[in-house]
Amino acid sequence: MANTEGASRSNVSWAQRKDKLLITIHVADCVDPKIRIAEGNILKFEGEGGPQKQSFKTELKFYKAVKDEFKQTIGGRELNLVIKKVEENWWPRLLLEEKKQHHLKTDFTRWKDEDDSDTDEPDDFNLKDMMNKMGGVEDGEESEENSDDDCLPDLE
Repeated sequence: MANTEGASRSNVSWAQRKDKLLITIHVADCVDPKIRIAEGNILKFEGEGGPQKQSFKTELKFYKAVKDEFKQTIGGRELNLVIKKVEENWWPRLLLEEKKQHHLKTDFTRWKDEDDSDTDEPDDFNLKDMMNKMGGVEDGEESEENSDDDCLPDLE
């Protein structure tokens, strides 16, 4: 973990799937982030952010090799990265070095174990499609077969 003079180390959280890493770099209002993969297994991040617009610089030397292409999403308080692993397998830890890193945390809200299903939750959840698959709603109206209105007694 390298850290240069004048730059703070950003907090990072992570989770994994069999084929990818989910990395979150916690820097609020990050300006012009520079993120790259070096030497096949090192994530390098530099950027300015936070209330004082301070400089942040972080390097993560991963447990195994990753692909140098990644998806990046910048939010107001963090940067989210999805990085593909070269080999599809579960890692026992994120970093090559076993020493505890105090700025690195496990993201249990996004974590999945080997036993968990490999299918991710769909991004475009559609309640109508789900109800149709269950035999419920058709085109927003109840079907004639499923209508129980005919069996109701008249109100007096």
